Amino acid sequence: MKVLVVGQGGREHAIAWKIARSPQLTRLYCAPGNAGTETVAENVPIAADAVDALVGLAEREAIDLVVIGPEQPLTLGLADRLRAAGIAALGPNRAAAELEASKSFAKELMRELGVPTARFASFDRIEAALSYLAGHPLPLVVKADGLAAGKGVTICPTQEAAEAALREAMHDGRFGAAGRRVVIEEFLDGEEASYIVLTDGRAIVPLAASQDHKAAYDGDRGPNTGGMGAYSPAPVVDAALEARVLERVIRPVVDGMRAKGRPLNGFLYAGLMIGSDGPKVLEFNVRLGDPETQPLMLRLESDLLPALYAAATGSLEGTTLVWSPEPAVCVVLASEGYPESSRTGLPIAGLPADCELPDGVVFHAGTRREGTQVLTSGGRVLGVTTRGADYREAVANAYRAIESISFDGMSVRRDIAWRALERS
Repeated sequence: MKVLVVGQGGREHAIAWKIARSPQLTRLYCAPGNAGTETVAENVPIAADAVDALVGLAEREAIDLVVIGPEQPLTLGLADRLRAAGIAALGPNRAAAELEASKSFAKELMRELGVPTARFASFDRIEAALSYLAGHPLPLVVKADGLAAGKGVTICPTQEAAEAALREAMHDGRFGAAGRRVVIEEFLDGEEASYIVLTDGRAIVPLAASQDHKAAYDGDRGPNTGGMGAYSPAPVVDAALEARVLERVIRPVVDGMRAKGRPLNGFLYAGLMIGSDGPKVLEFNVRLGDPETQPLMLRLESDLLPALYAAATGSLEGTTLVWSPEPAVCVVLASEGYPESSRTGLPIAGLPADCELPDGVVFHAGTRREGTQVLTSGGRVLGVTTRGADYREAVANAYRAIESISFDGMSVRRDIAWRALERS
């Protein structure tokens, strides 16, 4: 099979790295890719949102399967265009991608289907949103309705913080068009987990549970980011909780979206808050999480490519995936100032040439190659991902590998997987 992976982040490098190990693979392309994907695939300089050019590439190279990594090309209808051209695509159509692209759509769907989630209200006028704040207990959570690269969520402990978050989103345009509409919801307390499944719109194949770290600084402090690290499995998701999530969250949403003529295809990601009254959904994504993908791909023992093709072609029924019992940990190395800003073009020292570590992989995210030098090109630069016999060993392996890597202003959380370590 000839495969094209669309995207340029750590998620896409991890997907490409895993696909490259498939005996069914003939040739692998990444568009646009990064300095890490070029070690396992042929990078093609086409942006992930250049829909016409990507369809043309797939037709020209007779691609058998296109795996769409990030959210933006899904919302632009890339999967629709590829299928119209007779090319198998892993990713939902434009209508189904609204489950991620609009938080108000997702919340209304959950209310309709009885999926457990926080109480909420949606607003497209700042005056109405400010008025709503007055009668509701704090803390509250203010979310930009649209896509904001994982940064559009603000936890507001005070009235002043909530008002500031609304003004930043709706008046100041901090998140652009994504923040013109907002969702205000009750704050949920508990422990977060990421639960992801592969689906063809009917059949469901669960992936191993994982947990990411969204806050920028140690101790879960600071602004929300796209994710500063992740690990799998997540001990908080035991067999009983997993069964409950599949029954009350995943199955109703897959069936409900199909009934609405918006069939899901590819990955459905449920961001969960697990509190004293059970799991509630924080958000849905219609693609793999980043950085959760990195430890998941390192733990996956099955050949990924046949499962992806089965999902893309509606034949997933009967597919199973096998996971290593060893936990895996991903620690993100970020640019100085991330998530508010990032310095780019800085040389990175100490990288393994083929990205491989004795017990893992350095997955590239915001990197580019200039001659023989690898430079930073984004906020999240690398994801050092390692396995171990237990969580403590996996974590130690990751931080040991990080000691050899450096770039100016490098930012790292030093407490990734702390909940798992506490439990063990």
